[in-house]
Amino acid sequence: MNLVIDIGNTRAKAALFDADRLVSRTSWPEVEIAGLAAFLTNQKVKSVILSSVRRAVDPEIERKLEKTGRLVRFSHATPVPVQVAYQTPETLGLDRIAAAAGAFARFPDANCLVIDAGTCMTFEFVLSGGRYLGGNISPGLEIRLRAMAEFTASLPLAKLNEVDQWIGYSTDSALRNGAVLGAVMEIEGYIQRCEKEWGNINAVLTGGDALFLANPLKKKIFVHENLVLEGLNKILNHNVRDLE
Repeated sequence: MNLVIDIGNTRAKAALFDADRLVSRTSWPEVEIAGLAAFLTNQKVKSVILSSVRRAVDPEIERKLEKTGRLVRFSHATPVPVQVAYQTPETLGLDRIAAAAGAFARFPDANCLVIDAGTCMTFEFVLSGGRYLGGNISPGLEIRLRAMAEFTASLPLAKLNEVDQWIGYSTDSALRNGAVLGAVMEIEGYIQRCEKEWGNINAVLTGGDALFLANPLKKKIFVHENLVLEGLNKILNHNVRDLE
C-alpha cells in the first residue's frame, strides 16, 4: 500500500493506493497527527510520498510519515517518469509535475493538455511518450473574484455560482460571468491552440473547481479529480523501484 500526501495552497490531501488503484482519500485544511492517524487506522503502508507547495512541513508530521513507511520527500531533485523540458525546473511547482505525470500515466500515447483548476489555474503540455514541455499559470476562480473586489473602489465580492445567462444582468452576475466564462473561454482557447499545434489532444481537467468548470465547456474534456494524487503515486512507484 502506498500513502500519498499532497499539501496544497488551501488544503492538504491524503490518499491510499493499492498498486495503481485508489483505495481511499481524504482532505483537511491542515495535516494533523490525529487526522493522519485516523486515516491510517488498520492500514499497512509500505511507501510514502510527501509533496508540499508550501515552504515547510511540520517536523512532527514528517517523523510520523517516516515511521509509517519508506518516505520519499518529493522535490525538484526527485526522479520523475516524464521528461521535463522546463528551463527552470527548480521553480516548477511540484503539483504541476505531478499533474503531468498523472496525465502521462493515463494517456501515454496521446498529446495532453492538463488544466488544474485550483487556487491558480495551470495549463500543462505533455506530448506523447511523456515529454513535458511546461505550461502557463493564470488566476483561479476565487482569485479572479477577490481581485476585482480588492483592487477596485466600488465592486463587491461576488460569490462563485453557476452562470445562467452569458451577458451579465447585474453587477454581481457581471463579475461572476467575467470570472467563470473568462476561465471557460481561456480553457477552450488553449484546447484550440493545442489542436492547431499538435492535432488531436486529450484535454484533462482536474483540481477543486474541475467539476464546476466542466459543465459549461463546449469542448470534449476528461475530468479526473484525483489526477495529481495519481501522478504522485506514479512518482513514488518510480522511485521505489529505483531503490529496490
